[in-house]
Amino acid sequence: MGTKRENNATSAQESGNERIGSEPNGGKEGARPAGINGLDELDAAILRHLERHGRATNYEVGEAVGLSPSAASRRIQALEASGAIRGYRAQIDDRLLGKRMTITIRVTLERQSAATLEAFETAVRRCKGLVSCYLMAGQYDYLLIARVADIDDYGRLHHNELSRLPGVTRLETSFALREVLEGSKS
Repeated sequence: MGTKRENNATSAQESGNERIGSEPNGGKEGARPAGINGLDELDAAILRHLERHGRATNYEVGEAVGLSPSAASRRIQALEASGAIRGYRAQIDDRLLGKRMTITIRVTLERQSAATLEAFETAVRRCKGLVSCYLMAGQYDYLLIARVADIDDYGRLHHNELSRLPGVTRLETSFALREVLEGSKS
């Protein structure tokens, strides 16, 4: 059993084997002319729509950007194949899973050699409780985002995981009071 997106993509493939051509618009509705980074205005509109409505059907995407469902399906498949769409996921309210606190941790490493960065990044990928990790420019080397149940849960994360990360000389932690904006709302 597939998702609405997979079912629509299959239907579009079965109803016709139209392909995106290499000429501008390929002579077919919904074909992609080359643009900056391989994206044109329709691709960008599709990406914006899917960013806000990830479960939209090909019909709904097509309606939103002015394409037929089959043309929208072809474009979405091309965007998936190119890596512009990296995947689909559900945004879960972590509070329902008992994770009520968002923590930011600024990390300073002892040095920024390739070996130190690689060792840190390899280790941080194994840390449970971390949501994101960013290599930073500026005062700190990395910014980590964690979701935990409570201060005791963070204490365990700090003691069992964060304090054991290789190359770390300083961890500076802040606790979010409340969420004001998450993700793109445009």
